[in-house]
Amino acid sequence: MKDLEGRIALVTGSGTGLGRSMAVKLAERGAEVIVNYSRSSAEAEEAADLCRAAGAQAEVVKADVSTAEGCALMAEAAGRRGRLDILINNAGITRHARDHGNLDALNKDDFMDVYAVNVAGPFLALQAMKPLLVAAYEQSGRASAVLNTSSIAGVIGIGSSVAYIASKGALNSMTLALARGLAPQIRVNSVCPGFIGTRWFKDAMDEEAYEKQVSAVEASTPLEVASGPDDIADAALFLVSDASRHVTGELLKVDAGVHLGKSPLRK
Repeated sequence: MKDLEGRIALVTGSGTGLGRSMAVKLAERGAEVIVNYSRSSAEAEEAADLCRAAGAQAEVVKADVSTAEGCALMAEAAGRRGRLDILINNAGITRHARDHGNLDALNKDDFMDVYAVNVAGPFLALQAMKPLLVAAYEQSGRASAVLNTSSIAGVIGIGSSVAYIASKGALNSMTLALARGLAPQIRVNSVCPGFIGTRWFKDAMDEEAYEKQVSAVEASTPLEVASGPDDIADAALFLVSDASRHVTGELLKVDAGVHLGKSPLRK
């Protein structure tokens, strides 16, 4: 299915994990993809090669989304194409401090660092690329699509740290405000994953602890599954495709039912 053929998409933080999965799926559906990374050029090039293998054009741009200068670099890359149809603000960081009652586990710098990437980053990226998103609308008559990668943490208050939870709650609120403010030219939505089996979790624990984490997720979610990046990316692609052309300001929970809690009636 090449329903996104002819469209230009940019995915921040798309060298690995969920971002890579979304970039490749965009390519498989016909979009030209700009892959963004901040640290590992080798992984970003691998992601771009996967997009090319799917038959799409792909470019790699190194840029720090937490700075206006970095976002300007990405806008410059998209600007060479004259427009931007899809922007996915996927780059994110955390500070691991799972005991939320331990207020000494975080400091002001932790909050500022997490907010710089998770909240200011999507705003700065959208600020830099708004003219290109509007240009795509004017050329096609179709609202351009912005998707923020949020988290169920910002909905239910459970996550890797209080700083991370707060940042995703802020991102959700910002999504609603921007959806109102940028219509009708631009649609703005968020996808809110729960657990995703990527190095985001693996890097925070050893292999044994990670396997226990996966088993705990499978036991505690109503669907009894631990999601992988492709599971989230499939839902995310809905929010940037024409199938969701009348959807804006949506916070789509893709968490295998974590937000529901496990029913006490189930065995």
